[in-house]
Amino acid sequence: IRHHERLAKMFDMWCLHIPVQDRTTFQGLVEHVERTVKSESSRAPDRPVYLVGESVGACIALAVAARNRDVDLVLVLVNPGTSFHRSQLQSLSALLDLVPDPFHSSTPQLLNFLTGNFMKMSPRFGGAGQALSEVASGLLPSLMYLADILPKESIVWKMKMLRTASSFVNSRLHAVKAQTLVVASGNDELLPSRDEAERLRGTLKKCRVRHFRDNGHKILLEDGFDLVTTIKGAGDYRRSRQTDYVLDFLPLSDDELEKAIDRDRLLTFATDPVMLSTLPDGKIVRGLAGLPRAGPVLLVGYHMLMGFELGPLVTGVLRSTGIHIRGLAHPFMFNESSDQLIPDSSNYDLHRIMGAVPVTAVNFYKLLSEKQFVLLYPGGAREALHRKGEEYRLFWPEQSEFVRMASRFGATIIPFGVVGEDDICDMLLDYNDLMKLPFYDILDKKLNEEGLKLRTDSTGEIKNQDMHPVVLTPKMPGRFYFIFGEPIETKGREKELRDKEKAQHLYLHVKSEVESCIKYLKEKREEDPYRSILPRLLYQAAHGSDAEIPTFEP
Repeated sequence: IRHHERLAKMFDMWCLHIPVQDRTTFQGLVEHVERTVKSESSRAPDRPVYLVGESVGACIALAVAARNRDVDLVLVLVNPGTSFHRSQLQSLSALLDLVPDPFHSSTPQLLNFLTGNFMKMSPRFGGAGQALSEVASGLLPSLMYLADILPKESIVWKMKMLRTASSFVNSRLHAVKAQTLVVASGNDELLPSRDEAERLRGTLKKCRVRHFRDNGHKILLEDGFDLVTTIKGAGDYRRSRQTDYVLDFLPLSDDELEKAIDRDRLLTFATDPVMLSTLPDGKIVRGLAGLPRAGPVLLVGYHMLMGFELGPLVTGVLRSTGIHIRGLAHPFMFNESSDQLIPDSSNYDLHRIMGAVPVTAVNFYKLLSEKQFVLLYPGGAREALHRKGEEYRLFWPEQSEFVRMASRFGATIIPFGVVGEDDICDMLLDYNDLMKLPFYDILDKKLNEEGLKLRTDSTGEIKNQDMHPVVLTPKMPGRFYFIFGEPIETKGREKELRDKEKAQHLYLHVKSEVESCIKYLKEKREEDPYRSILPRLLYQAAHGSDAEIPTFEP
């Protein structure tokens, strides 16, 4: 009930309701859902059918998927009941047979099973949630109330169904071929959901997992959890048989934008980014007045170490101008196997929510055809994961990659530079250092063996687009500086730029402009009295935390 409004904007919604007195068997429920799935699939064969199930509902979804391998299904399993035989509910179901009415509803585990954690329920959850919260405030009235609406017979039946469902599905997991997302609560009071999610990830062929450490069993009722955002972040939303990262993108909600800002709030506070832009007459001004307001626009620039500039850049432009930048990102961020190789499998979810797409010629074409603002880093992973002493060096291919595509759509090219990575950290271990460590080569192979190889036809350093960690040591924070160079128009030049030499000349001009932007910022930041965080803190103490902190004169 907390999620149906947002879900209804993405899907045709169906809900399965099982009345308290209903005694339909698990097999009957599976067949009932199966009929609906087949009907919807035949009505719209090019669209996937999503099954969202919690606890026993997740078992129903898995059973339907195992029996209908030819139907395009996407499963979203919330704290699935497949772990029943390893849970507290296993012993609780036996205990219920010995407990007389109405005291069955006084068992703490059972109260959690029936109602969830009252303290975490959303204040937006209306009448029923409010009623349940009031029930929780008085123990005796609550026991009588629960005994009336959920008699022991119904609960015993539900427990038996969960036991049957778990056994049925676990014997058929090998038959499930559907794309699957498991949502697991780390504080589930009833089921070992975290461990079960990892078991399912290892068993199911196409399975992603998202852990929510602080949430309980009834996560769908708890405040702070958004099912739509979770589906989008995991990359599991699609409108057709294949994911189209460009056309399947959904605009940000206010909560999602706030989440993106919060993620980089500490970095933004510590670095207080200065944004400059260049007007068509060549004048440099503070702010983003020099950015075009209509696409297609191609932003081409330097990729800072670890991509530190991405959050402040994308959210800063969005908040200041309303312009939503779509980034062309390394395929590693979208590879299901990468989820298992990084400490937090949701690490790249926000990039997907913000509209990043895998860097391919097809996606580049689609974004420009949709008149989007596109962010491209020709230096890619090699630039963002550079070695010691290589900061602010461009690792661009020798040949033009983007000029002719941009001219085909008359896109405006904006070269930009950013500096500041050397003011927030020092590199302790780079790739060369890591390769000297015992056994690191095994991890290196794992990180890159299944990913899409980029620029395989390139030579030299630019060919090395492998992913790898770096080890950094923090410094007293300095400041980030961005400058967007003078707009370069390609409109009306498509025929001219078909010529390889002319396209190459423009490509080298863009690269030179990016290098000039970096050089300008490195020189001008020496004039900034507020480059270090300490003078900035003193300024804010005197003028207020919302005051814009001065910088050098452009």
